[in-house]
This record gives sequence, C-alpha cells and structure tokens, in this order.
Amino acid sequence: MPLEDRTVLARFRAGDPDAIREVHAEYAGAVQTVARSIIGNDDLTNDVVQETFVKAWKAAASFDVDREIGPWLYTIARRTAIDVLRRERRPTIGGHDPEVEVSVDAPSFERTWEAFEVRRALDSLPREEREVAQLSHLAGLTHAEIAEQLQVPIGTIKSRSFRAHRRLAAALEHLVTS
Repeated sequence: MPLEDRTVLARFRAGDPDAIREVHAEYAGAVQTVARSIIGNDDLTNDVVQETFVKAWKAAASFDVDREIGPWLYTIARRTAIDVLRRERRPTIGGHDPEVEVSVDAPSFERTWEAFEVRRALDSLPREEREVAQLSHLAGLTHAEIAEQLQVPIGTIKSRSFRAHRRLAAALEHLVTS
C-alpha cells in the first residue's frame, strides 16, 4: 500500500500507533540511508533514525496530509543528523585521546539514491538470503563462518548466497551504466 494514501497519512497525523508503525516500516530504510550519508557511523545512524521517528511522531499533528510524507521525514532526518554531528563534536572532559577534526562531505543525491536502491533490494530478499548477504558483505564473514554461525550446512549457505546475488543483480540492473 503506498503511504501517500491520505487515510494512512490522516491517521498518522492523528497519532494512530498503527499508522505510525506503517510509516516507520515504509520509510525507515530511506531515513537510515539519509542519516548514514551524513553521519557515516552505524551506531550514530541508528540513533538518528530513532530520533527522527520520535520527532516525526511528536510533530505528526503539524503534518500536512496534502503533501508527501517522504520529503518531510528526510528533512527531519537530515536536521537530526546534523544536530547529532554537532553534539558529537563538542569536547568532552578528560582522560581520552585528543579529538581529531574530520571533514564531512555529504554524498551527492545520486549516491544517496543508489544506496537507498541497494538497501531496498536487500530488504526485498527472502529472510534466509538477506541474512547470508548481510553476514557476507556487511559483517565480512566467509561462507564457512556463516554456516557455523547459522548452524546450517555450507552448501545451503552457498545456495542462498547464489540466489541472493542473482536476485540483487536483477533488482539493481537499472543502476548499471553502459
């Protein structure tokens, strides 16, 4: 169901917990992509996503149901990420290594969109295939390590990995330029 459906948005605006869950389910991945593009740190990114949806929930009554909710959420996520970066830059007191200034260059819109597309393709995989792909690419585990962790035969892991990569390639072929 597209979340631009006015009834879902009206329920969201009214604070209906089910509508809020629907909005979160539909947009959490995109909000995470926006946050990660600014923060670059997974721990802080998760904090930004959580803060974004809390802020959206608190401000739901001010949301205009005649507008799209995605850009509204992305704006909240962007501002929240910047606030978190500022908060993290504040000096702390004593007993730690000196802080290092780091330049933060926000990725282009195209790069953020591509990351969102990859995230959406990964999220669309069946659970077993998604789990193998994440453990392989995000955690850097070998097939043998994944088999041990999941307590399944290595051949099963290889099959799931093959199917996951085939599905991802098909889902993301529109990103490949000639």
